[in-house]
Amino acid sequence: MRRRAFALLVLAALPARAQGLPPAPRPLVVAEDAALRLGDLFENAGEASAAVIGAAPAPGRRMTLDAAQLSMIARRYGLAWRPLSGEERSIVERPGRPLPREEIESLLRDELVRLGMDPEAELELPGFVPPMVPLGVLPQTVLDAVHFDVATRRFAATLVIAAEGMAGFRARLAGRALATVPVVVATRRLSVGDIVGPEDLREIRQRAERVRPGAAQRAEDVVGRQLRRPIAANLPYVLVDLTAPTVIAKNQMVLMLLDGPGLTLTAQGRALEAAARGERIPVMNLVSRSIVEAEAIGPGRVRVLLGAVPLQIARR
Repeated sequence: MRRRAFALLVLAALPARAQGLPPAPRPLVVAEDAALRLGDLFENAGEASAAVIGAAPAPGRRMTLDAAQLSMIARRYGLAWRPLSGEERSIVERPGRPLPREEIESLLRDELVRLGMDPEAELELPGFVPPMVPLGVLPQTVLDAVHFDVATRRFAATLVIAAEGMAGFRARLAGRALATVPVVVATRRLSVGDIVGPEDLREIRQRAERVRPGAAQRAEDVVGRQLRRPIAANLPYVLVDLTAPTVIAKNQMVLMLLDGPGLTLTAQGRALEAAARGERIPVMNLVSRSIVEAEAIGPGRVRVLLGAVPLQIARR
């Protein structure tokens, strides 16, 4: 009795093929190359496992074989398998990866620049989807019949891809080369009165048709300027929204300087308007109560203009 039980255990531990298990379709098949073999589709296919039964899906694609198709394949290769419910099926998938769009655009850009396109232009490829290629394979990518119209900035070319384990791929590329311009955009949100520093901006290129008139195009036009309006991150700076930094606030007490031949006079005053360095504003002398025109020369300091006469300012 013990010997019989031991023999049963040994049989249970033997591989499925040694036990003569019948063939059965796999519910999910991952095809590694372009050919689909019987052993990929059926378990326990025996000596016919290496037989090629057809082409695998293209990289990144899948196909489904229903019960009738599986039964036909089994009969053709002499496998003792028949569908039981009619619901049996096998899904065959082929792993793949998309060819980087940047790689294709770089290849196309080099050819178009050679034909007269602006190197800074942006390529518009409507409807183009990068093709899939097999995993672990380095494809060869070339362009054929490249054409570029300088007047309309339209282009066309044929993309040709060859790689081991996939059928040759050809696709027509067509689009436009769009003019771009430099734009200075904010790297963070800034509020009214903030002074823009070098870390608050970055220079990019955008389609010319999308850039609003008056957008700043050079970093030197923005750095050190003060905002008149708030700005959000990644939005372009607009020149009319930038001004020289205010060094004197409205109603601020200031030191008034009057330079004359051989002497400098000073007095305390009150600025009646805000001003940036170099701007002229009315200032009231706190002693004489007269109002004169002065130039802002620094924080809290103004220089009374030579020959300035008292101004008549309407009370507010």
